[in-house]
Amino acid sequence: MSAVSAVDRHSRALLTGYFLGLGAIMAVWGARMPAVQQAAHLGTAGLALVLLAAAVGMVAGLQLGGRYARPARLPAQLTSGSIALAGCLVLVGQGESLSALLAAALAFGLAHGVLDVAANTAAVRCQNAFGWPIMSGLHAVYSLGALAGAALAALTAQAPHSTLFTAIGALLAGAAVAAVPVTRSLSGADRPAMRAGAGKLPLLSSPGKLWLLAALAAASLLGEGAAADWAAVHLHTLGAPTAASATAFALYSAAMAAGRLTGDRLTAAFGAPTVLRAGALLATAGLTIGVIGNSTPLALTGWAVFGLGLSTTVPSLITAAGAGGTKAVATVTATGYLGLLAGPALIGTLASATTLPTALLLPALLAAAVAALAHRALENTTP
Repeated sequence: MSAVSAVDRHSRALLTGYFLGLGAIMAVWGARMPAVQQAAHLGTAGLALVLLAAAVGMVAGLQLGGRYARPARLPAQLTSGSIALAGCLVLVGQGESLSALLAAALAFGLAHGVLDVAANTAAVRCQNAFGWPIMSGLHAVYSLGALAGAALAALTAQAPHSTLFTAIGALLAGAAVAAVPVTRSLSGADRPAMRAGAGKLPLLSSPGKLWLLAALAAASLLGEGAAADWAAVHLHTLGAPTAASATAFALYSAAMAAGRLTGDRLTAAFGAPTVLRAGALLATAGLTIGVIGNSTPLALTGWAVFGLGLSTTVPSLITAAGAGGTKAVATVTATGYLGLLAGPALIGTLASATTLPTALLLPALLAAAVAALAHRALENTTP
């Protein structure tokens, strides 16, 4: 393990702040969406259009960010993306009509996508400079930021959402501007070949390898979408009280955060393919037992184990995509988010045709597929 420079340590601290802020802002956005809906007098269909606009904007932003991101441009992309995201959050808070919210949500998603690619690409480059895994820890910070944002939204539930959105937006924009001197140093963070014994960076061997990584990211994030939208419903169908039903996703999220906090050490000790395979198998076993167990305790345990097992999949896959450059990171991230967005609807369709427990076996089967293809996907893509 080589020595780490002060610039690299500052870069890691900076990216920790970016991931924390991203998690918090997305949690605040989601938690106060009912207030946004009420202020604009939207029905269910109107709110669905707003959320769809944000999703379309994000996918476009991921592609745009990957197309134009270059090492020298990453600092500007991080700063401008943060300021744009902050400004769009303020606009969402001020929206009082469907047309205004559609425009603001589309811009919000676009800025989020651009910033997401920049942050993950910079994280891969920073990890290369460190010479050992740090990606899982950064994604853990995102999860912790989301938990903090959700708590803040709950604590300020009686305050106008526009005030909260403006305050969070101003804080994020101010932090991005204040961090500009450190952010500029990120353009020189990718120096693994210059370190003693670091060797050459691995490369993606073929377009097929890239699309395999993208497909596994979609499979993994489909599971995350299933947990977010269907865990509580699953518990409710088992006759669990409302409090227990709401606890299901909280346990899933807490387990995922805990897994990501230890993921880097496990990856350094056993290698990314082994950790990815073991985690995916754990996720498969957890959700399968939780679904077929047909009891509240087993279901709660199953969702927690599912979150723990999935915790390292996306960080590992994005790290592997980093070997192909910014466009590869964007491709894997964008495809993964398609799984996140489409997954809940797909499960709902399957549940209508069969039963919810049967439909929830789909994420378990996809996790098993991730385990089966882990070695092939990550072979020769991680340092």
